[in-house]
Amino acid sequence: MNIPSNLKYTKDHEWVKIEGDVATVGITDFAQSELGDIVYVEVETVDETLDADEIFGTVEAVKTVSDLFLPLSGEIIEFNEALEDEPEKVNSDPYGEGWMIKVKCSDLSQVEGLMSADAYKELIGA
Repeated sequence: MNIPSNLKYTKDHEWVKIEGDVATVGITDFAQSELGDIVYVEVETVDETLDADEIFGTVEAVKTVSDLFLPLSGEIIEFNEALEDEPEKVNSDPYGEGWMIKVKCSDLSQVEGLMSADAYKELIGA
């Protein structure tokens, strides 16, 4: 199981990479493996400001649809449009080309509430 130590994680299996006041968000390797083949990623919240834990989109796999929860409050400034044509990038490269959104964070202190890689490993029993 790939769990990069330089990222932060949520109990809902999203990963977060902070660069300045912008967070890149995707789902973890564990989440994509549990979902199976991802066939569609929907994010209709670009340019909206949402609170942490609000739903920012959905990811659809062959057998299920899962909500995506925003890990940090802020404005969604970008969606990875490559996923419109190639949603399988979430399966093949969840921490790279499979990223989902970028968020301009409104409260960086919320980062302290996210999990470290070690805490996330504990959560999933890795």
